[in-house]
Formats: sequence, structure tokens, C-alpha cells
Amino acid sequence: MSEFLLAAGGTGGHMVPAHAVARELERRGHHVTLVTDRRGAKIPGLFTGNNRHIIEAASIGSNPLKWPGALWKIQAGRRQAGAIIRAVQPAAVVGFGGYPVLPAMAAALRAKLPTLICEQNAVLGRVNRLIARKVDMLAASFPDTERVPPMKAVVVTGNPVRANVAALSDRPFPDINEFCPIRLLVLGGSLGASVLSDVVPRGLALLPQALKERLQVLQQVREADFRGVCQAYEDAGIPAEVSTYVEDVPGALARTHLFIGRSGASTVSELTAAGRPAILVPLPIATDDHQAANTRELVQAGGAVMIRQPAFTPEGLARQVEIMLERPDTIINAAARARSVGRPDATARVADLAERLAGLSPPNQEYS
Repeated sequence: MSEFLLAAGGTGGHMVPAHAVARELERRGHHVTLVTDRRGAKIPGLFTGNNRHIIEAASIGSNPLKWPGALWKIQAGRRQAGAIIRAVQPAAVVGFGGYPVLPAMAAALRAKLPTLICEQNAVLGRVNRLIARKVDMLAASFPDTERVPPMKAVVVTGNPVRANVAALSDRPFPDINEFCPIRLLVLGGSLGASVLSDVVPRGLALLPQALKERLQVLQQVREADFRGVCQAYEDAGIPAEVSTYVEDVPGALARTHLFIGRSGASTVSELTAAGRPAILVPLPIATDDHQAANTRELVQAGGAVMIRQPAFTPEGLARQVEIMLERPDTIINAAARARSVGRPDATARVADLAERLAGLSPPNQEYS
């Protein structure tokens, strides 16, 4: 058994992959400790117990007046992470992006420990860019990840997803024919997206009656949009379950024929692992436009359509949904193309790299 230290920032996009890899390392008999920030500690169902530590972390933004405070927090976090490293004595340190990774990796590098960083998006994140040249290895989720500097080693592993999502890679696409219900899943990220609440119900209402009658919609919305979305579906005569929180996303994904939503890294990785076609609307304010970059491989494969938010209208959505759902073979083919670029074994691949850095597996293990 070996000790591993994982570091992840306080959003689901960083914490869920870290949790998936932690569970895999524990399954292999290792012990895992997490360092995160206060936001990460609040995410339910992840890293409960004594193996989770909160450290100071901060972003160095564009306001110079805030730099001294941010630097103080980063230095404090480095000292905290250093104390944890001395207590745990990890064989390797793995970072998953987010602010706590910077002080944790600084402490790991100072201790001369093997280091691995994981990038979920198709554009290397700010924190990972700061430390990429110094760490031993980068695990990339996408081929041709942008803004990667020259570094020691880059391996395309895919983005680790939840085990119950990865399991969908072995399950067939839900039955679909000219008469059966068509199930749509609409998600807007962790807090929903008002543009989806506005456009999707109105767009689906424009579909031909014969197609509209077959729809079954599950849509996540913000609390402020809940009543309006419910009313819009009722007025359109479309059966819809509207919720501010979808608790069982893997279960919903298993039943879904078509996904509509944002294109965060975890969303795209889960869609490709499960083999679910999608209409994706990238968040326009995402740093470095990374959500649009995340769609590139999937769109090129024919498993999704990407619509920029300014062009995301009810009429345009209705046209695209009709094209994808009019014939069963169209959506079935798109599902197969989505699955063709999936990497459902990403969790195992990242765990393999961590073990390799710790000297526990052959050094010549390669991934494409």
C-alpha cells in the first residue's frame, strides 16, 4: 500500500474527477488524502472523513490591490500543504486544477516528490499553466489541448468520470423507433442556465405535433426560472419534469436519447463515455473560451452539434432537434459517433500514471 496526496479546487469540475481517481486508488489498496479549499469541502458526497484537509488558496486576479492578500494566502496554503506532506509522506502528488493546487504543488515540488497534474478542459487552466513546466507529467483529457507549454511528459488519458457513468459505455443506446417516447435531458451546469430555461421550452414547442407528442423532458433550472419553465411546458403540452437539482444524473443519462446543455469538461466526458448525442451551448464567458474548445472533438466526430449562445434561438433549436430526431437512424448514428471518442477508462488511466510515478508500475506503459 502507498500513500497518495490529491489536490483539487472547489468546483465539481475539479472535485468529481479527483474523487473518481481517489476511489480507484483506494480500490487498488492505496490510501488517499485530499487537500482542497472551503468550497470544495462543501460539495456533498465527496471526500468525507479525516482524509480531507482544507488549505488556504487564492486567485491572483487583475486587481493589483488584491495581490498582497492573495500571495499571503498562497504562501499560507503552501505551508499547510507542506505540513500535510510531512505527516502523510505520499509517494506522489496529483493535482486536478483549481486554486488549492498551486500551494499544494509548490509544497510537493519543494519536497522533491513525483508530481502529476490533470487537465479537464481542452485549454490548459490558469493554475496548471503556472506549474506545467515544473511537474513530471500532465494527464490531458483531450488530444491537442491548447496552451500547453513544453514540458516533461503529456499523456492523453481522458477525463475521469463517475463509475456509474463509465459503466454506461457497455450498455446499448435506449430503444428508439417511430413510436416510442423520446427522452431529452437538459442541464445547465451546477446552477442551471437561464438561457436554456428561456430557449428550450419555446423551441420544443415549435416542433411538429407528431414529434412533440413523443417527448419526455427532464430539465434542470434555476429556482428563479422554475415556475416559468413549468408553465411553458404545460402550455406546449409537453410532459416535463422540471427540477432545480437532478440528483441522479447517471440514471437520467442512461435513459436519455438527446442531451441539451452547456459543455463543461465533465459534461462532455460523461456524454462521450455514455455515448449520448448532444446539442451543446458553450458558456460564453468561460475562461479562454474553453467550453467551446471542449466540444471540438465530439462535434468533429459527428456526436454533437455546437451552437454559440447568440445563435441559440427557439427556431434554430427546433430545426436542429427535428433534424436529429426525425429518423431513428440519425440519432442512433450520432450516439455511436459520440461513443467513438469516449474514454470511459480515464479513471484507471490516471490511477495508472500515479502508480507509475510512485514506482509501482512499469515505466513504459503508454496510452494513445
